[in-house]
Amino acid sequence: MNTNNLRAGVLGGLAGGLVFGMMMALMGMLPMIAGLVGSSSALVGFLVHLVISALIGLGFAVVLGGRVHSYSSGAVLGTLYGALWWVLGPLLLMPLMMGMGPQFASALSSPNLMSLLGHLIFGVLLGTTFAALTARNAPRPSVTS
Repeated sequence: MNTNNLRAGVLGGLAGGLVFGMMMALMGMLPMIAGLVGSSSALVGFLVHLVISALIGLGFAVVLGGRVHSYSSGAVLGTLYGALWWVLGPLLLMPLMMGMGPQFASALSSPNLMSLLGHLIFGVLLGTTFAALTARNAPRPSVTS
């Protein structure tokens, strides 16, 4: 695996995480994220969210990075990846970590739909940032006259 792609994945995850984190702050969701590490601080929640975002971005680089060849493919793959993490994160893993069961029954509730929107925005930013950062490292075609 190319270290530039790994770096691009982490930075893409952080780019998406910053925007999604601001959305979560506006919705008052960061204390709940902080609860994953035994805190109720919004700042701790934001930092936990950024760590998770960087790790998810790293996963994108490993699993899908080789398929990103343009901004559009980055955006599409990022959107799909964000949707997958909406299912895995707030509907499955996070509730299980907090002692609740999976939340599939409430997937179409207003808070979960806002979470879906945030995950989709996260994915688009992750994928397009990844595309931007890896494009400048891509080999340029040679021009012959």
